[in-house]
Amino acid sequence: MFNVSLTGEFVAFFVFSVIIISGAVLMVSFTKVVHMVVSLAAVFIGVAGMFVLLNAEFLAFVQVLIYAGAVSILMIFGIMMTKHQDVEAEKGRSWHEALAAVGALALFGLLFYAIRETEFPVAQPFQPAQDNALEIGKLLFTGYVVPFELVSVLLTVAFIGAIVLAKKEAE
Repeated sequence: MFNVSLTGEFVAFFVFSVIIISGAVLMVSFTKVVHMVVSLAAVFIGVAGMFVLLNAEFLAFVQVLIYAGAVSILMIFGIMMTKHQDVEAEKGRSWHEALAAVGALALFGLLFYAIRETEFPVAQPFQPAQDNALEIGKLLFTGYVVPFELVSVLLTVAFIGAIVLAKKEAE
């Protein structure tokens, strides 16, 4: 029925797909926040594996470094450093769920209509270089050095602002 050859790339795609889908389902179904963060980290690592299959090594490296590492650790530290209590969800708010379902269906319909009616340009074939990460690095530090430095300054200012705000709450 299906003409599928079991190559290593196909098996890796299947394994990464299972990791991503199961991590996402577990993330939504868990009740403890730390377990949710660990499931989310599994999803991030699975997406990085997909990037490797697409010959986008730089994106895979950034995915692991930034998302699976920094964001997951930041979320865990944020959970552990804050005071939170297990509070039961309020009962009798079924109209919120119904309203959310109607909104989600309306958004789905709008996106479906927009995608069906849009004429997308024909994509040019990708010509991978010998070392994609090297080419991205050269481009980043030659042609885009000023925006790169501006983003680093912006992130540093945001980090300092977050520390100042956290310090005010502690006092």
